Formats: sequence, C-alpha cells, structure tokens
Amino acid sequence: MSGYLGLDTSNYTTSAAYCAADGSVTQNKKLLPVKSGEMGLRQSDAVFHHTRQLPEVLDGLREVLASGVRAVAASDRPQQKDGSYMPCFLVGAGAAQQLGTVLGVSVRYFTHQQGHVMAALVGAECISLMERPFLAFHVSGGTTDALLVEPDKQSVISCRVVGHSLDLKAGQLIDRVGGMLGLDFPAGPALERLALEAQGPYRVRASLQGCDCHLSGVENQCRDRIARGEPPCEVARFCLDSVAAALDGMTRNLLTQYGDMPLVYAGGVMSNSLLRAQFSQTYGGHFAPPAYSADNAVGIASLCRIAQEGGYV
Repeated sequence: MSGYLGLDTSNYTTSAAYCAADGSVTQNKKLLPVKSGEMGLRQSDAVFHHTRQLPEVLDGLREVLASGVRAVAASDRPQQKDGSYMPCFLVGAGAAQQLGTVLGVSVRYFTHQQGHVMAALVGAECISLMERPFLAFHVSGGTTDALLVEPDKQSVISCRVVGHSLDLKAGQLIDRVGGMLGLDFPAGPALERLALEAQGPYRVRASLQGCDCHLSGVENQCRDRIARGEPPCEVARFCLDSVAAALDGMTRNLLTQYGDMPLVYAGGVMSNSLLRAQFSQTYGGHFAPPAYSADNAVGIASLCRIAQEGGYV
C-alpha cells in the first residue's frame, strides 16, 4: 500500500519520513556534522551537508519506499509569516520538486514549525486536537515560540506566534552554557545528564514581558556562577530551571489571555526529561517521544497524508 514521503532539511538535521496510508510512520535522519568547539553551522555549510546526506537518508527508507509514493512534501521555510526564509530548507524543497516530477505525483510544502507541531501530535497520539484551536510551544535551537494553532482549509493547521523569546532562544542558551562547561554541540543531552546530578531545583524568577520572555540574562548568570567555581552540575540545573521558569510564565499568561486550551510542547528542547515532567504534571501538556521532538520529517509526511486524503487545496 503506497504512502507519503516527507523531507525536512533544517539547520541541524537531514530528515526523511514515510507515512503509510494508515498513518504509521517510518523515519530516517542524520545530524549535520559540527566541528568540536563550534556552536552550529553557517547556512552555506548546512546546505552543503544536506546535499551530501539527503541521498543516504532516503536510501535508508528504501524498503518502505518500495511500496510506492502517492505524494511528496517538504518544509520550505521556518515559519508561516512573511519573510520567513532559511537557505537550508531549499535542499529539501528542491528534492521534493524533483521527486514529484519524476514520480508524477503531487508536491506539497509546509513550514518547519508546522512539521514540529504535527510530529508532536503524532508522537503523543493526539491528532484529534488539530480539529480545534490549541496552544503549542516550539522550543529548539533557533526558536522559542508559543503558537496559537488552528485548523486551516489550505495547510491543515495554521501556526500563529503569540509569544516568543525577545532575545536568546532556549536552545541557544543551553548550547552556549554547555559550551562554557566544555560540552560538545548540541549540548542538550549532556547538559541534562549533568543537571540530574545537581542538588536543585532552583527557585528562579523569569523575566517576562506579557506572553514573551527574556533569556539572555540567564546566560550571564551562568557565566558568573562558573566564574565563582560552582559545580558544573549546579550550573546546568540552574540553566534548565531558568528555561522552565520562562516557559511556565509564558504558559500561565497565555492561558489567562486565551482561556483553557490543550497544550502541546514540541521541539528538541522539550525532549528534556526535567521539562517534560514539570509541564506534564502542572498542565497536562502533550509531548512527543524524544525521537519526534528533535528536528524530523515525521510531521511533514503526516501533514502530506492528511492534506492529500482530505482533499485540501
């Protein structure tokens, strides 16, 4: 039985996923290589590595692709707003167009952010939430966004930013603090392991401006703590507790403004076990498994299936 192919070429990961007609998903992905000591990649380097890695990633789906492809989709930009653009997404978008032409099938485009939200819905087994408005957080290396997600007749779901970090993004903060502590990029998993050894938690006061937050001050506080000789595990826990406090404050203010709504947490930062435990317990938030939290094409392939089978324009 044929299915739907989705591609996502973010600034961190080359990813492809195949969504069967019954909604089951198979994915394959590969992180972009980052030299030790560096905090990410230039866009030109990301484009180069995606161009090299995408054939290998697709080859890893050879078995399921043999069942046939009904349509192809890709993320072609970061967000659903004017001017949203990042060169690395052109690799996946171009490959999708080529595959669609060769296979004679439809090609659809979604945003990276839509893909993250949809992957969380798939992974948390709560796809039915897309039938009504809900709030979602997309928290990653390049984004700390609160989104009002609503059904959309053209693109399945629309994601409108209703809160965000006004300076440093949560993933950037984590990677920078990890770099200060000598951890490799991306630092999230290693920083989490350190934080679990700490005596915390810390009571921290978030810097909020309505439904937006500031995180740059946390970087300075972590630098000061390191200079004072605090154990790395305590610095790591302070960093993550500060991120949690900011997201908690944003969540509370959003629920006050928009009323009681389901909450979905997506993005690589939200795979952190400390954050997952807090927001699951406090708000009953929906989380994807870690494999669906970091950058992936699962949401893109799933959106493609829903759009094709639902007769979306």
